[in-house]
Amino acid sequence: MAHFAQLDSSNTVVRIIAIADKDTADEHGVEKEEIGREFCSKLLGGNWVQTSYNHNNRKRYAGIGMTYDETLDAFISPKPSTPSWILDATTCEWVAPIPKPNDGKDYGWNEEQQAWELYVLPTSGMPSLSATPCPTSQLPPPIPPTATAT
Repeated sequence: MAHFAQLDSSNTVVRIIAIADKDTADEHGVEKEEIGREFCSKLLGGNWVQTSYNHNNRKRYAGIGMTYDETLDAFISPKPSTPSWILDATTCEWVAPIPKPNDGKDYGWNEEQQAWELYVLPTSGMPSLSATPCPTSQLPPPIPPTATAT
């Protein structure tokens, strides 16, 4: 199967479909993206770009709402709500202006402080996760068996 992403006029992915490999192949059986793009366009109209589950092209598999950047030849996720993050042109991922610490701990980005903050879980005041059995008086009545023909 070959996968293709349909793009709107601003190169945003609006649909992804799978087509048979034969629908991308020339008369010698060689698969070519342009043939697949033309097939998709004739079938459903619009502008189409091939995408790959195996990340063989365009950095990653396309997703609805991603943008196809022709210059980088990559599908790019929408920019996160953190204005300071920038697009890494090599990975085509949004990254913080300061690298995340790589010490095995969990961090979150603080946009106001422009810094990574260590996640610290509270040790008190947390609700108990122990299961409390439900009294049988609160259980719904059993469902009667359905009648069967004899």
